[in-house]
Amino acid sequence: MNIVVLAGGLSTERDVSFKSGEMVSRALRARGHQVIMLDVFMGYGDEECDISGFFDRSEEVSFHGGDIPTEAPDIEKIKASRKDQSASFFGPNVIALCKAADVTFLALHGADGEDGKVQAALELMGVKFTGNSFLGCALAMDKNMAKQFMIAKGIPCPTGTSLKKEDYDRFDVKSVNYPCVVKPNCGGSSIGVTIVEDAKDMIKALDDAFFWEEEVVIEDYIKGREFSVGVVEGKALPIIEIAPKEGFYDYKNKYLPGATEDTCPALLAENATKQMQKYAEMTMEALGLDTYARMDFMMDEKSGKMYCLEANTLPGMTPTSLLPQEAAVLGIDFETLCEKIIDISMKKFEK
Repeated sequence: MNIVVLAGGLSTERDVSFKSGEMVSRALRARGHQVIMLDVFMGYGDEECDISGFFDRSEEVSFHGGDIPTEAPDIEKIKASRKDQSASFFGPNVIALCKAADVTFLALHGADGEDGKVQAALELMGVKFTGNSFLGCALAMDKNMAKQFMIAKGIPCPTGTSLKKEDYDRFDVKSVNYPCVVKPNCGGSSIGVTIVEDAKDMIKALDDAFFWEEEVVIEDYIKGREFSVGVVEGKALPIIEIAPKEGFYDYKNKYLPGATEDTCPALLAENATKQMQKYAEMTMEALGLDTYARMDFMMDEKSGKMYCLEANTLPGMTPTSLLPQEAAVLGIDFETLCEKIIDISMKKFEK
């Protein structure tokens, strides 16, 4: 197959996306496919051109990323560096190459990649792509809205609220239950996330979160064990437990090899395992997700009660990513997982 892998973009998870895209590209090439990896924002070349024969020289055309930096990218600097300075999110030749491919593998993370916008654009243009439909992605990306759908279906979530930047001046920091977690409503990779112990630290936490977007989520901090559950075609994978060696599961601990201890299958009682997997599958259904995703959970250290934090509709595919580790427990290696994602995604376009 001729495959385009879309990565990069303009989200805070741009660099993580490149690593996912690189790993996916390598795996699919090993399976005999002709693969072009593109930075969806920068595209290929400075202007539209004749793309005939591009897949025959896919390695030359492909973007090649590096290691994941320990800090989030400077998005404004990236925007200014694009030569054509077009208002389009898609860089030169991206759409043409996606149309020419048999399928486009989405290795994007975060805004404009995981929020349904790219999926909607590709669907309108008749491009086949991997992952969930645009509506499910959009709903899952809005943490506050997603939580309302999850709670309505009986899925336990941390108690909390959301705050828009326009209402910031009227917000009473004493109205919050402490400790709490403050995070961007549509963010990812724990960027802009702060665990707040008391009211005096709330203003800085809100400023940090509002730096990234116009709405934040404030919710009860659940102290305890952290887990993640992948779901593929409606069926939960083995649970993985994540234990950072220092601090919480922030951007650095997510992507620095050796920063966390991952245990899969997680050491849980059988009834707890089945319940968490059931909640993960219920979350997929509640949010209208139709191919694969990964749900994050916390288990209170005192009560043992579990809470679903959020759903990730384009889970990371990096060397330290969780979904590939979970699949490996079932004997599904990385190359096979990438092929499986393509297979189940293509079923939607056969209807």
